[in-house]
Amino acid sequence: MKILKHPIFYISMLVALAIYIAQKFVLPLPNWVYFYVNDFLCMPIVLSTCLAVLRIIKKTEALYVPIGIVLALTMYFLIYFEWLMPQINTRYTSDLIDAGLYILGGLLFFRFQKQLF
Repeated sequence: MKILKHPIFYISMLVALAIYIAQKFVLPLPNWVYFYVNDFLCMPIVLSTCLAVLRIIKKTEALYVPIGIVLALTMYFLIYFEWLMPQINTRYTSDLIDAGLYILGGLLFFRFQKQLF
């Protein structure tokens, strides 16, 4: 449970939520915030939440996400949001920078999960 109480998790969630709300109300923010910050935060938020749920189910704080799972889930998000969805819905666009940010977020989560959580 300490993941869900960690300040970095809270801050990441609040930043992502604030950007989402700003987009809904068309508030002026720099384009890089709208286009890239949530892509960077996506994998750490998703992986942290998955790890927290696993720890609750298994009733242990000793679990960590292995690199294979981090890479597999990151690739799933990459394929889904950067390849499939742009073909189905015009709201989505494919962007190599987004792909790099998903990968960077996933790798940073993997690198720091044992130190932070």
